[in-house]
Amino acid sequence: MPVQDQSGISANVTMAAGGERPAGWLSGLSGKLLWMIVLFIMLAEVLIFFPSIASMRIRWLDDKLNTAAAAAIVIDGLQPVELPRSVQKETLEATGTKAIVLRKEGTSRLLAMSEMPTSVDEQYDLTKVTPVSAICDALDTLIFGGNRMIRVYGPVGDTATGVEVVMKDRALRNAMFVYARNVLLLSILISLFTATLVFFVINRILIRPIRNLTGSMQDFSADPENPQNVFVGEGGRDELAVAGRHLTAMQVELQKTLKQQKNLAALGLAVSKINHDMRNILASAQLMSDRLVDVDDPMVKSFAPKLLRTIDRAVGYTTEVLSYGQASESAPRRRRIRLYELTQDVRDMLAIDPASGVEFVEQMSTDLEIDGDSEQLFRVIHNLCRNALQALMMPGELGMDGIKRITVSGQRVGSVVSIIVDDTGPGMPLKARQNLFTAFRGSARSGGTGLGLTIARELVLAHGGTIALVEKPAAGTQFRIEIPDRPVSLDDYRSRSHAEK
Repeated sequence: MPVQDQSGISANVTMAAGGERPAGWLSGLSGKLLWMIVLFIMLAEVLIFFPSIASMRIRWLDDKLNTAAAAAIVIDGLQPVELPRSVQKETLEATGTKAIVLRKEGTSRLLAMSEMPTSVDEQYDLTKVTPVSAICDALDTLIFGGNRMIRVYGPVGDTATGVEVVMKDRALRNAMFVYARNVLLLSILISLFTATLVFFVINRILIRPIRNLTGSMQDFSADPENPQNVFVGEGGRDELAVAGRHLTAMQVELQKTLKQQKNLAALGLAVSKINHDMRNILASAQLMSDRLVDVDDPMVKSFAPKLLRTIDRAVGYTTEVLSYGQASESAPRRRRIRLYELTQDVRDMLAIDPASGVEFVEQMSTDLEIDGDSEQLFRVIHNLCRNALQALMMPGELGMDGIKRITVSGQRVGSVVSIIVDDTGPGMPLKARQNLFTAFRGSARSGGTGLGLTIARELVLAHGGTIALVEKPAAGTQFRIEIPDRPVSLDDYRSRSHAEK
């Protein structure tokens, strides 16, 4: 498989985003369109030319026959007087023929002749002309004619009398060349005039909007953070107007995304600066907490392990927040854990003051197991419960029926464990619902960053699960988390089966 040259691709992208501008009017799309219109019109004129030149040839021969027929009728009326040779010669020169024959009442009579040719190259009967034969004869005359002797026959008006002439086709060929030259010049003028009109119309409704779109893309790619580079399209319902509106929406959304990325980068930089000092502080606290384990006081021994776990999590959080600022999240280290014990840790971490009146209820079997990363699932449930607690602690919020309650329930359905975090608070505002799981925009309280739900969603997706806001008829907020078990390989299944036996 060939490997692409990344440096070449970067150079092309840099050139496109830099000073490369669209080509000029005649060398760009406009010029191509103009020349294509001219070419197509010329092709159409060529198709029209063949029947046109054939029709011109038939008319020319008809004119010759009509002129010869008029002279033949006059000469025939002078019978039995025979015209002098000088008069016959002048008549033939006036008609441009070598001989004139009148066919009348089944007989043929030679009325005038300068010199009878020994042979005739082509014969044309104008009473038996088809469109195809007319075009073929016209092309034959144009290409091979000029020095050939031809015989042409046609009727005299609507009578049964016919006239036949013998002549050279040089004059016919010259007339056809003059006609072809005039048609060519006229076709060029028509094509240029039509192409110019079509060009200006299409340029107005098509090329100029495309140039505006292209210019906006280039300006935006050069400085995407500048609001003035956002495309402002014209109104309309055509495809280009719709494309312009979509481009505007895309550029606005991209600017928002870039702003969020800058906030994330700033967050990562800030966390990286305080991470070292924070870890040192937590390390000192961890050493002091380790000494509490050796204290004989029963109360100290009961909360010392929880304090140690809390400090360990705080140390891990500083690193993981920094990882989030760098847009990297570690893969879950999954194992079978008891969900009830996990919710107990969440309850201890929340440290709900009994005087607050907030209840924390667990509705699940104590032996319910979930296949996941204990620390990451703890962060997910803790984030949701902390948000619920903050909503319930807001001033003036008494909860549903005056009850402040956070409920964490769980159940297993097949290979999927469903976790529901529900509260009786005021519910989530509309703005927060519209920007759910969006960093820096999905916070439901003033001063919040919205990172909690964003991180929770990423952790749940890393487990192959789903997290969603559930609509409920009563007041409050409810989230449902579904975590599927990992697929069991055939080797693991066989090893477990043998171990059970």
